[in-house]
Amino acid sequence: MRTVRARVTILVSSAVLSLTTLTGPAMAAPLPDGPGTPAPAAPSVPQHVDARTKSTQPVYDYSDAIRESVYVDTTMDTDSDGTNDVIAVDIVRPSEPALTGAKIPVIMDASPYYTCCGRGNENEKKTYDADGVIQKMPLFYDNYFVPRGYAMVGVDVLGTGRSTGCGDVGGPNEIQSVVDVIDWLNGRNTAHTADGQPVKATWTTGAVGMIGKSYDGTLANGVAATGVEGLKTIVPISAISSWYDYTRSGGVPYSDDYMPWLGGYVGHDSPACDEVRGKLGDSDDDDTGDYTSFWAARDYTKNASKVKASVFMTHGLSDYNVQTNHFSQWWSALARNNVPRKLWLGLEDHVDPFEFRRDEWVDELHKWFDYWLQGLQNGVMKEPMVSVETTPDVWRDYKTWPAVNRPMSVPVAAGKLGAAGKGTVTITDDPDLTEDDIVADPSEVIAGRQMFLSAPLAAPLRISGTPSVTLRLKSDSTTTPVTARLIEYGDGQRYSGIRRTDQSTCEGESTDYDDSCYFTVQKLTTQSDHGIVSRGWIDAAHSKSLSTPTPLKPGTWTTVNVPLRAQDEIIPKGHVVGLAITLSDTEWTTPNDTGATIDIDLSATKLNVPVTGGKITAPTKLQPIDVEITTPTQRPNLHDPKN
Repeated sequence: MRTVRARVTILVSSAVLSLTTLTGPAMAAPLPDGPGTPAPAAPSVPQHVDARTKSTQPVYDYSDAIRESVYVDTTMDTDSDGTNDVIAVDIVRPSEPALTGAKIPVIMDASPYYTCCGRGNENEKKTYDADGVIQKMPLFYDNYFVPRGYAMVGVDVLGTGRSTGCGDVGGPNEIQSVVDVIDWLNGRNTAHTADGQPVKATWTTGAVGMIGKSYDGTLANGVAATGVEGLKTIVPISAISSWYDYTRSGGVPYSDDYMPWLGGYVGHDSPACDEVRGKLGDSDDDDTGDYTSFWAARDYTKNASKVKASVFMTHGLSDYNVQTNHFSQWWSALARNNVPRKLWLGLEDHVDPFEFRRDEWVDELHKWFDYWLQGLQNGVMKEPMVSVETTPDVWRDYKTWPAVNRPMSVPVAAGKLGAAGKGTVTITDDPDLTEDDIVADPSEVIAGRQMFLSAPLAAPLRISGTPSVTLRLKSDSTTTPVTARLIEYGDGQRYSGIRRTDQSTCEGESTDYDDSCYFTVQKLTTQSDHGIVSRGWIDAAHSKSLSTPTPLKPGTWTTVNVPLRAQDEIIPKGHVVGLAITLSDTEWTTPNDTGATIDIDLSATKLNVPVTGGKITAPTKLQPIDVEITTPTQRPNLHDPKN
């Protein structure tokens, strides 16, 4: 069954002004609304803008939209065939502005997935007519925004789809291939049609907003980090901010040879590209886990000072494909550089908010693009900066994130969290220990695990930020993985996934070959007696430096800090907080070293947890906690990406 969302559409009113031409260069990205803040300049109000509501309206005929496919030139020859690579760009734009010379902004989704895997929850792929011109653009963006005076541009990133060359998986060449497209849209680069005819983007203001989930959003982050002129805003959804942190944690790899595998998964099957991917494998340093120049070239956070675009990011707090450290470190880097930004945090895993908060997402995205690309003063930047899903389908707005900048230091004692202890405890590595083994029977002694438990909370506790564990330890080996888990014990309804329904809603206009209707999903919850708040892993020798490891001196005390994943969660009153420490984690990672034994100095060990009030106190006496494992934990398979 399909449900068409009702939207107020004002086609003719005194508030809608006559069609005028937007001229001149792309508008500069405005700063957030506020006292003394200049508004984004809009030289005139085109027909598709309702001046009263300060929003674009669907006045243009989607069925009559101009559909064109061009090839943007580059100066790269990544497949070494003697010819510079070209980037395939597919465009859907309204025909009416073109008749009068009115210029319009661009919404862009640059992706490696258009041919190999498809986009969105329904795995849509691009389709073309008999002449090779774009016929269907995946997702709803063109259906919704083209009638409102935007062009939708789908870019086959370097080495994928109809583009030539070989991709370097998030590296400088892939990023440059998208920059080259933005340069063309701004008159700084050349392009041609399939038959070789030069083509210019005279129809656009040059203002570009990039959007995309996962790899697509990652490309948006990387392109923004170049500071390319013309990119006004990005909307990264569940996106990577550093490929090092996507493939490993603190020197502990998640899997081996991931980069060449992913390059082959999305890219061209050719001997030339096999050679390029072989070099990726040679450069990834899986055997050391070191952060090298290879990874620095794929670390967008270090270039956050170059970002000129605003950023509206969304992420799932249960996402262990692209884990939550990606949004948190990118968000913090943007904050340090005063980048205009907005953040949505859902309970979900690797899921687009179009699936779990559809109506609100489409409306907010509409306002965001209208403000940053059309220059409409609609107040979107006066709204709360952060929106967090606190319980399933219940959202709260906040002024900033994280809520806490200085974590609370929680001491540990033997078996207890919240009390200062003395002496030592010992862990001997057990690589066969699973997460279910670790969280079960928390009040019992289990070989290979040290568990520290709080007293039942006297009041709800909001954790908002990035926890960590400081360990003073002594090892019998020159290095060892160290794993930490923050656990909540107590009955509750917890998010457990999504499931597609047989109903759909339509977001925009449709044609016979490109409809705007998508199935809705049902959010699943499970009644359980525990949940993982956060996880974290580090190779002990990499604790002081990811680039230059310092081998441990067996039998010598040293301090190791284990960063956990960012979280925003309210733990209810009466629940118990648990901290579990283990060594290698062969279920969630692929460690290079196993088998060590460590002693932990309790007096110098602590949990650093960002909380907005309340306390974590130790129990006077450890009480048995019964845990039922109803659904076995499964490690995310990065070699089966949810794109």
